Amino acid sequence: MKSLLRTVIAQKIIDSQAAALPILTRRDCWLPSVKDKVTAIIGMRRAGKTSLMWQILSDRHASGTPREGLLYFSFEDERLADLQVQDLDLLVEAFYQINPTWRDQRRATIFLDEIQLVPGWELFVRRLLDSENIELFLSGSSARLLSREVATSMRGRAMEAVVSPFSFREMLRHAGREPTKHIDRLTKAERSQLDKDLQDYLAHGGFPEAQGLDTRNRIELLRTYVDVVLLRDVVERHNLSQPQVLHWMVRQLLGNAAGTFSINKFHADLKSRGVAVGKDTLHTYLAHLEDAFLLSSLDVATDSERRRQVNPRKVYPVDTGLIAVFDRSGKTNVGHALETAVLQDLHRKGAQVNYVRTPGGFEIDFYARHLSGVETLIQVCADLDHPDTAAREVRALQDGAKIWPQATLQLITLNRPKSGVLLPPSIQVHLASDWLLQVERD
Repeated sequence: MKSLLRTVIAQKIIDSQAAALPILTRRDCWLPSVKDKVTAIIGMRRAGKTSLMWQILSDRHASGTPREGLLYFSFEDERLADLQVQDLDLLVEAFYQINPTWRDQRRATIFLDEIQLVPGWELFVRRLLDSENIELFLSGSSARLLSREVATSMRGRAMEAVVSPFSFREMLRHAGREPTKHIDRLTKAERSQLDKDLQDYLAHGGFPEAQGLDTRNRIELLRTYVDVVLLRDVVERHNLSQPQVLHWMVRQLLGNAAGTFSINKFHADLKSRGVAVGKDTLHTYLAHLEDAFLLSSLDVATDSERRRQVNPRKVYPVDTGLIAVFDRSGKTNVGHALETAVLQDLHRKGAQVNYVRTPGGFEIDFYARHLSGVETLIQVCADLDHPDTAAREVRALQDGAKIWPQATLQLITLNRPKSGVLLPPSIQVHLASDWLLQVERD
């Protein structure tokens, strides 16, 4: 048995190091750079984790590391189905037998994909870090390689890089239309194309495989993604006793993207239908969905734990493309899609985000605390042309500024407001296309 495994592993290493480097759309994911730490690449299924591994490998090669010192190894191979943790030493021995000059003398970089398929992999990885001169990247489906599990099982030896579906800029890059000059220098034709691309991005989303598909194929593909996440990453992994309740919850959450969600109200609704389920169970189900990267939820911005608990959460899908899959109205809600895109972009930049309920009864979409320390109150509004709409958004921001006077006030909209709509100079108005294409917002 070990002889067969040794042969398979050695052949996979040889094939991997001989393979041509794939040409992929470049991702802008933040990568940690802390010495002697594993980088765990995590995120929702099909978001592009394996592609990011190959991108990093290609970057190392372009920087001068020979292919002999770079190894991508996937455990998703039926020939390795019976691999046990004690067999993982075969991988290390085979790598250094094939590339003997790299042991101890030079620092190799190894990418282990789907390693969670081997029970007990954590022990092997910790020992590998301690005993070999390597840089190590891990990835896998979110079923068994979740962020909190990596932190726990690796005992402080791992840092995380989160991969999301394409951002707006990455989608443009994938389509070959990423702007190569400053946004203010675009021609009218280029600006019109950019506006159309943003509308398409808000409707279709950023999952790599979904790019360019017709409506039916795209929706069916995205529906499959959600089904697999629910089955593999939530129901099977946590052995849920009431999977139907989970499905109802997902339909409620993703069918009301950017809306508020109250566990108490959802619990009362289930109870009225004769469904017996505890509130604690519903809280746990919501946490599982966030752990699987299917969605994210925001607390109200407050220092009061009681106020945080009694106020509903606002829930957003991981990608705008999922909104059409679950929307029951038959109408495209551009405003909710734009709000979702803005939140995901804030998360990509590492900001901590809440929503706001002001003393005057207004709601502000986002209160963001950036890594630089800058605080921002953000209202997202698809259309500011109507004076009443603009006035409502302005009043909300001005009321929020009484609580956070140091915060920058921003309005993000799809189109410039008409000349008759006057906005105070204290509020920065950004076109959504411009804002989403900014590299930094510190």
